[in-house]
Amino acid sequence: MTKKKNSSISANEAWKCLIEKYGIIEQIKKNGVFHIKASQIKEFKEPRFMAKWDSSDSLPEVFKTNRINILPDSRSSYVLSDFILYKEISELEEHVTQMDRVEIPEYESIDINNINSEANAINVLILSGILDDFLQTTPNVSTFNGRMGTGKFDFMVNCFSDTQKHIEVNNAQCEIDGGFENDDSVIIIEAKNVVHEDFHIRQLYYPYRLWKSKVSKPIRLVFSIYSNKIYRLFEYRFNDLNDFSSIELVQTKNYSLQDTRITLEDLISVRQNTLITTNDSQDCATKETTPFIQADSLDKVISLLENLYDNPLNTMQISELMQFDIRQSDYYFNAGKYLGLFIKRKDDGQKLVELTALGIRIYNMDYKKRQLFLVSLILKHQIFADFFDYMVENGEQPTKKNIENKLREYNVCNEGQISRRASSVNGWLRWIFNLTRL
Repeated sequence: MTKKKNSSISANEAWKCLIEKYGIIEQIKKNGVFHIKASQIKEFKEPRFMAKWDSSDSLPEVFKTNRINILPDSRSSYVLSDFILYKEISELEEHVTQMDRVEIPEYESIDINNINSEANAINVLILSGILDDFLQTTPNVSTFNGRMGTGKFDFMVNCFSDTQKHIEVNNAQCEIDGGFENDDSVIIIEAKNVVHEDFHIRQLYYPYRLWKSKVSKPIRLVFSIYSNKIYRLFEYRFNDLNDFSSIELVQTKNYSLQDTRITLEDLISVRQNTLITTNDSQDCATKETTPFIQADSLDKVISLLENLYDNPLNTMQISELMQFDIRQSDYYFNAGKYLGLFIKRKDDGQKLVELTALGIRIYNMDYKKRQLFLVSLILKHQIFADFFDYMVENGEQPTKKNIENKLREYNVCNEGQISRRASSVNGWLRWIFNLTRL
């Protein structure tokens, strides 16, 4: 296979080339694992774009197809096999009565309506007392963070082949978002400000093994997601120090800095005051018409909106931020455009995605206003208004078949796209009515 320049090849294409050149699939079948140096990866693309995927969504298609995953085992080498490396994150469904509303001290340098980075999210997590409440600990003091070497350790990890593999690590690099200490424990935090379905266990395990060798106190591991003005905190532990796959959820709790109470009556009021402006029919389509949605997660649309507020991004940057492939980046741009939130503009020869005036306005709304305004934007479309009325009247989600038939009735997409688009409609309807349970 002809070697391509680094800038002109995707991670998926680069891994196809590497797999072919080194016979990686065959070597894994024969030896159980395949070790590869960063210099070998660099023949096709920079390793930093080829070996770090924090959610399984972002994995190259060739990895997904062959059930391959990759782990760093030093600063300049990696090991590939059929490792199981990701831990699923459950959907946000906890009722508001189970959530604590917290108040933050009035600091001029902290704006709770503009927590736009993982570092800011951690600062507010501490200042607000959320972390203290979640862990039921004495005040926690920040003592370490940043990139550091892991030292030497080894472990076992589960594989798709119902086996375990033994891995040895020699001073690989890990990055810790937040390290804290109190009278009783050391706390390691992995923070995210983008919503994903799962996370890479390495993000907790490698820092855990590093600090387990340094301190005598128990180590508590916290995975934090801040998105759409809600903190979701998860505490994990490893039941066996030497088993990467022994991760277990200890507790989870959600926190808000704002009022999150939304009732069914609130949603019905939005429906009654929203003017339907389109049925999305292809018969009325023009070249400027936005494609009907093909993005299942409205939470990810909101995450993208929050990240675009201060920083317009191109499609590749969105892909890296959201852990999407390029195609998904387009789907989620179009979903935001469908609601009037995103637009593309040319800047220095490239197309950047940025927020519209409406997107900026929604970003600056408090939680309740933001959610209800988003509902109104969705219900301007006839198909969503119809299914909203159905769900209010019947108290149940429409079946996928019912959604597919409605898509045909309104002629919103081609027949071959109906099943996929129906999943997106289902996801957005579920999001709307889940607001009353948060």
